[in-house]
Amino acid sequence: MVSRAADDYKRARRAGIECCIEPAFWSGQDKHHAGAFFDYFEQIIDHETDRAERTANVDHYVTIGLEPKEANYRDMAEEVLERIPEYLDRDPVVGVGEIGFDQVTDDEEWALREQLAIAEDRDLPVIVHTPHTDKPAGTERIVEIIEEMGVTQDRIIIDHNTENTIDISARTDCWIGFTLYPGKIEASVAIDLLEEYGTDNMIFNSAADWDPSDPLAVPKARDEMIDRGWDREEVRKVVFENPYEFFEQSPNFEYEA
Repeated sequence: MVSRAADDYKRARRAGIECCIEPAFWSGQDKHHAGAFFDYFEQIIDHETDRAERTANVDHYVTIGLEPKEANYRDMAEEVLERIPEYLDRDPVVGVGEIGFDQVTDDEEWALREQLAIAEDRDLPVIVHTPHTDKPAGTERIVEIIEEMGVTQDRIIIDHNTENTIDISARTDCWIGFTLYPGKIEASVAIDLLEEYGTDNMIFNSAADWDPSDPLAVPKARDEMIDRGWDREEVRKVVFENPYEFFEQSPNFEYEA
């Protein structure tokens, strides 16, 4: 939500959103200095948490990580990763992410492995980003790394799934995320997949970046599921109970349903 106006928090609250988790992500252009990351982390940890509560009484949490695109600046990435653990101790921080692949490079794999190890050491939830290009092969590689490292799969969400990756992600015990966002997956397609694969370990999420995106994508999908005749308990499971159960694994997640 760092890219959005305060009114978006108010709109979210009116749509029934009382709590949100904001992952550290690519900020629209590549950072070239480690200090830019540290300023950004401070902004989403302190300023955004305060702004969400002050403007709309929304509980705001964050995950912290070196996202994959900028892992390719190796010297800078190493400096950032050295300080990631200190940010994980901050009160609103409930996990590691987003991490994963952008172009599936060696440097991206190095950063993914390093941060999976940090999260495993601290028993923290992890948000893993599947790549934009050659997504099935990249998702396959993510699964191979997770299995090879032996990290705890039920603390990982493999995110940005599509109809071309769900079979790969579903082979694991990881949670499966669908980002309802242009260029990733439309809500109607994601709902079709739930009808085929069920709702266990499935999570809908939205994007709120500088490109066309909709912070209200999840409540809109909720309404579409209800209009299609879905049982309300199953709808609640996807849009609330599953994400609540996933992030409740973090000791810093204190939202009371």
